[in-house]
Amino acid sequence: MKENSYNRILGVDYGSHSVGLALSDPLAVIARPIQTLKNDAELISKIKEIVNQENVTLIVVGMPYNLKGQQAQKALETQKFIDMLKLNITTELITWDERFTTVIAQRTVLSMGMKKKQRQKKDGKLDSMAAALILQGYLDNKKNQRCC
Repeated sequence: MKENSYNRILGVDYGSHSVGLALSDPLAVIARPIQTLKNDAELISKIKEIVNQENVTLIVVGMPYNLKGQQAQKALETQKFIDMLKLNITTELITWDERFTTVIAQRTVLSMGMKKKQRQKKDGKLDSMAAALILQGYLDNKKNQRCC
């Protein structure tokens, strides 16, 4: 574990094949994409390692809701993942509405001028960007609650 007095927050965009991760800055103001992990047998241990290395005190997992605000079909799979995390990691964990994060990530990449061939790569950039959007939404909401 890093020796510092700051705590970080980990954002997670869960997917059947890959899981995007984002990390807050030490003051929990800005989220940045850090990596995408393969959804395999080592996923939980890799997340646990990141939590310990980065002094993570909160994990924010995107929960898929439909347009009516109800949990979508994918939510059952996401909940199983959350349950596994809770069994293996003692860090506080909350869920956050992830509606439209992947769409916003795709639009962001388009607006950055990324070529179609690059966008079609399965390199996980969209997953980690979606995780950053989930985490930034949480951070912004938390900041707004403090200031107003």
